[in-house]
Amino acid sequence: MKTIFDEATRQEVINRINNIDNNSVHQWGKMNAYQMVKHCRLWEEMILTNRPEPRAFMGRIFGKIALKAVLKDDAPLRRNTPTLPTMKITGDGDITAEKANWVALIQTYPQKAPDEFMHPFFGRINREQIGQMAYKHTDHHLRQFGC
Repeated sequence: MKTIFDEATRQEVINRINNIDNNSVHQWGKMNAYQMVKHCRLWEEMILTNRPEPRAFMGRIFGKIALKAVLKDDAPLRRNTPTLPTMKITGDGDITAEKANWVALIQTYPQKAPDEFMHPFFGRINREQIGQMAYKHTDHHLRQFGC
């Protein structure tokens, strides 16, 4: 299972991030490239600062079952997976700065990732699961833009 804690995997992700620009077009979903990059940067900040978000009602019921299914293999996340309301981005901005911030956060995972995190849908996840979910989330959005 790929994890953001693996240096080669982190570098592969960073290389893919560097291929995104304002002209990158989504293959599904509603976000433009800037919105996706900012969304991902906010997601990394949520994990790395251990910032709690409100738990989703359905996550309280199905979160652990869904987590097990998501982390059973390296299969990508399914398209059009729901986005946390607090991480829905509108408008445009400086994609270059957002990419630099996103990359900087990804590089800090080995040092800054918490031992556990209360995910808004999946519930309590441990450090190993954090690394796997960080990769899966990033991979999902990079695939969304063909990167």
